[in-house]
Amino acid sequence: MPKSAHQRVMVKLSGEVLGGKAGAGLDQDMLRTVAADLVAARKLGVTIGVVVGGGNFMRGATAAGNGLARETGDAMGMLATVINALALEAAITAVGGTARTLSAIAMPQVCESYSRQRALQLLDDGHVVIFAGGTGNPYFTTDTTAVLRAAEMRCDAVLKATNVDGIYSADPKRDPKAVRFDELTHADAIARDLKVMDATAFALARENRMPIIVFSILEAGAIAAVLRGEARATTVRGD
Repeated sequence: MPKSAHQRVMVKLSGEVLGGKAGAGLDQDMLRTVAADLVAARKLGVTIGVVVGGGNFMRGATAAGNGLARETGDAMGMLATVINALALEAAITAVGGTARTLSAIAMPQVCESYSRQRALQLLDDGHVVIFAGGTGNPYFTTDTTAVLRAAEMRCDAVLKATNVDGIYSADPKRDPKAVRFDELTHADAIARDLKVMDATAFALARENRMPIIVFSILEAGAIAAVLRGEARATTVRGD
């Protein structure tokens, strides 16, 4: 089996991915698929961190429309990421892997609190480390969290798992003329206002020269395929 060009990566999973076709709640088949994919990717010799979103339960950015303050909505969204992280940890264990959840919001009865030193130790020990609770602060998305944790963990790249096979000039489901990009720079992504990640995440990636690889998670084995350089994907690189 071909080895990966990357030694350590941060996988960004949206909550909607874990919600399956409905994009809400937790889909057990999708959890098993993602868990098996992560375990297979580990067998390539790559150490893996995962940042999970919470959009299958709550999005802080839309909370104001539901009568909640943005800060309250973001807090609820961060708690939702912990639910997803614990579910993914259990799924990874069920398929024969090892995983640990670290939360930026302290809840010691549920999981360990995040610290950079502990996370690095767990990665070096071969665990898939799942980063929950976002940054622990409102107004920051889990996309930004993924780039931040990737920089802190000295990752080679962020793997952004989506439901499409890369970045397009427009939504390919709505615009049949949408053009797919094989490669972009962070500056291109910011200038084009591409919605696959928020501008703060792209700016932080640009500052840290962190590549972002955008791919579809819908096929079994997608993460391992990306690591082997066999997947259809878009790579966003430094300028």
